[in-house]
Amino acid sequence: MNKLITAVLLCALPLAVNAELRVFACEPEWAALADEIGGDLVESFSATTALQDPHYIQARPSLIAKVRRADLVICSGAQLEIGWLSALMQKANNRKVMPGTDGYMEASSFVLRVDATADVDRSKGDIHPQGNPHIQVNPHNVTTVARALSVRLSTINPDNTDIYSDNLNRFLVDWEASIVRWEAAAASLRGKRAIAHHNSWVYLLSWLGIEEVANLEAVPGLPPTAAHLSQLTTRFSSGGADVIIRAPYQHGKSSEWLSERTGIPAIVLPLTVGGTDTATDLFTLFDDIIARLKEAMDDV
Repeated sequence: MNKLITAVLLCALPLAVNAELRVFACEPEWAALADEIGGDLVESFSATTALQDPHYIQARPSLIAKVRRADLVICSGAQLEIGWLSALMQKANNRKVMPGTDGYMEASSFVLRVDATADVDRSKGDIHPQGNPHIQVNPHNVTTVARALSVRLSTINPDNTDIYSDNLNRFLVDWEASIVRWEAAAASLRGKRAIAHHNSWVYLLSWLGIEEVANLEAVPGLPPTAAHLSQLTTRFSSGGADVIIRAPYQHGKSSEWLSERTGIPAIVLPLTVGGTDTATDLFTLFDDIIARLKEAMDDV
C-alpha cells in the first residue's frame, strides 16, 4: 500500500524540464535576453561579466568547450569581439554556430548602428568601422533584438515556436511599459551634458537626450593621458558638463581626478547586467542607470 501511495505521489510531481538549447552569449545582456525569451527551454552562458572589458577576453579552454556544445552563439558584433571570438570559434569547430548559419547571431546587425566609418586604421585606437557596438543601453534596441532572437530560437527549435512566441509577447508587454516609465522618470535629464570615459554610451545618451561633450580617452580604447585630462580641466573648469560617466570595468582614477578639479560629479553606470549590485537583470539594469543619472544631475 505504501509503495502504491509513493508511486501516485511521484506521478503527481511536475516533470523536470531539460533545456533544449544551449546559448553562448558573448555579453551578459544577451544571456539575460535569451533567458527571457527561451525560459526553461534555454540554458544560457555569458563569456564575459559586467566587470570585464568585452574587447579583451582570452579564448580560454572553458569557453572553447562552451562554444563546442552551443546551439546558438549571440554576440554584440560590429567587431566588438574581434580580438578573441574568431579564435574561440575556430578552436571550438562547431559547425552549427559558425557565422552565416542559423546558430550565429550578431545583435547589433538588427538595429541602426551609429558612428560607422570607412576608417579602419587601428593606430587611431578602438575603431569600429561597422558602427558602435554598444547597442544594449537603449531599450528600444533591446526590443528589436528580442524579436529577432525569438525568430532565431524558433528556427533552430521549431517544435517550441509557440513557447518562444508567448515568452516574447510577455516580455514585450512588461518591457514596453517599463520604457514608458523610464522615459518619464528621465525627462528631467534632457538637455544635460555628459563626459564619457569611453564612447560606450552613445545609444543611451541619444535616447535620453543627453549631449556627449567629451571623452576621457584622447584615443578610443587607450587610457586617458595627463595632457588630455589637463585640456579637459581647462575646458570644463567653468561649466559645460553636468556629469562624468564610466563603466564598472574602467578605472575611476581619471574621472575622479577631473571631478575634483572641475566640480562635475563622476559616477559609475552599469553597462550591462551585473554591473552593479542592483542591476541583476535587464529591467533593473535600466532602473539603476536612470536612478544614478538622476541622483547625479537632477540638482545640477
